[in-house]
Amino acid sequence: MRDSRVFSCVLVLLVYFFYGKIASMFKRNPTPAETAQPVQAVERITSVLGSGVIWHGSINGSGGVRIEGAFEGEIALRGMLVVGETGRVTCQNVRANTVIVAGAVRGNITTQKLEIRATGRVWGDVVTTAFVTEEGAFLRGQIRMEESVDLNLEPAPEATPSEAAQAEVIAQTPLQMPEPTPVPASTPVSTQRLPRKKKTGES
Repeated sequence: MRDSRVFSCVLVLLVYFFYGKIASMFKRNPTPAETAQPVQAVERITSVLGSGVIWHGSINGSGGVRIEGAFEGEIALRGMLVVGETGRVTCQNVRANTVIVAGAVRGNITTQKLEIRATGRVWGDVVTTAFVTEEGAFLRGQIRMEESVDLNLEPAPEATPSEAAQAEVIAQTPLQMPEPTPVPASTPVSTQRLPRKKKTGES
């Protein structure tokens, strides 16, 4: 009986040993690219054109812009442009680092990355380095994939020396709060009753 217990223990140990070897043999090892993949920073939306707004003009500069309303004009943006589901953009050429379309865009798009969501509609030609679509997305136009895209954006404006000096002075100026005047405890507080207005039906 003792021999059968020893045999059972040895058998269990062998099964665990070989099971571990076999399982590790078929286990998928992550590639170096998967393990060392950096976490990308999410670009922030700094401005929003609301759903009830209609805007004719131009959007230039840097930052993230979300359009939920109707926009017609020129867009040259150093940053992210998001056209929301209720957004409608009519533009000869949209230029931005990243463009996400969940609404409608009529015009050409030049961007480093274009994403057309399932509700997105684009009528125009696209020049990009990265292109993502969801099932149901619509694009009528040509796509030209490039290794790099020159957006021809104006350089980001830098603060002039006088603006920088003024900002430094403001930052160093201490805030002065007025001291509250204490109310003496011996001062009686009077309350006054106001007469109540009669309703038009009362007598």
